[in-house]
Amino acid sequence: MKANMVAAINNALDLSMQENKDIVLLGEDIGKDGGVFRVTDGLQAKYGADRVMDTPLAESGILGTAIGMALGGMHPVPEVQFAGFMFLGFSQLVNHASRYRSRTRSIYPVPMVVRTPVSGGVKTLEHHSENPEAYYSHMGGLIVVEPSTPYDAKGLLIKALKMPDPVIFLEPTKLYRLFKEDIPDESYEVEIGKAKLVSEGSDLSIITYGTMVPVVKNVVEKKKVSADIIDLRTINPFDENAILVSAKKTGRVIIVHEASQNFGVGAEIAARIAEKAIFELKAPVMRVASFSFPYPFPGYEKYYIPNEVKVSQAIDKIMSV
Repeated sequence: MKANMVAAINNALDLSMQENKDIVLLGEDIGKDGGVFRVTDGLQAKYGADRVMDTPLAESGILGTAIGMALGGMHPVPEVQFAGFMFLGFSQLVNHASRYRSRTRSIYPVPMVVRTPVSGGVKTLEHHSENPEAYYSHMGGLIVVEPSTPYDAKGLLIKALKMPDPVIFLEPTKLYRLFKEDIPDESYEVEIGKAKLVSEGSDLSIITYGTMVPVVKNVVEKKKVSADIIDLRTINPFDENAILVSAKKTGRVIIVHEASQNFGVGAEIAARIAEKAIFELKAPVMRVASFSFPYPFPGYEKYYIPNEVKVSQAIDKIMSV
């Protein structure tokens, strides 16, 4: 079937709910209305209000309830309408969901998948365009996933729904309906923790994920530069081996992400390369990211988010070394 990311995620939830009766969905307006982006459209009608539950507007309550369900033997999938609202339930995730396996010496895992839209570029208001992947990746007990294509979104979500640990599943808002691609009708899995080599080249390596994947692809195609493009897909744990193999091969690395630069995912990747591949580098690792201040109002976001011009300039700079 040909599907955009919204349809792919809906299909993944549908197939997983058919297979596993313990999976339940909960969140604000996800039942009757199908969620603010209609990702869960039709699922309450198919599975009933006992498995697709509308909740009050209380993120801490949604996430806390989901943790309780998981500890009780269910596999909940809470949806938080926008990533910025997850901060209201931050304590539930970092103090409880991420720690229960360690706290109980693996007696009580917390199988749950927290879904939330992330990133900007669609002119939303404050708290609607957050990029929180670094926050949650800092917690060792949380798996953090961010797909960039419908195919990966479906496969990664199905895999996440079979894992015994809490997964933060970040869905880039701008990519929800940006394009369609062919995906299998049946259930399939995409390995969590395994990056995707989007294109292969010899001049440089560009490591990216989420909304920046199509941006990087467009720049590389226009400039006709020979580049490895690596889509992380999983932020925590990320595929260190794929990064190091590519970095050692090309000797030039650019890391591109929409989140703020300071203390971000790019900094961690750059540190790993410095520790394990620095003698193979021909130039310092470069980062292209958003400015390190709060996400601006809609009229300014085009100046804030990395774009093709900034990526192109970074390529020119690193290739001149």
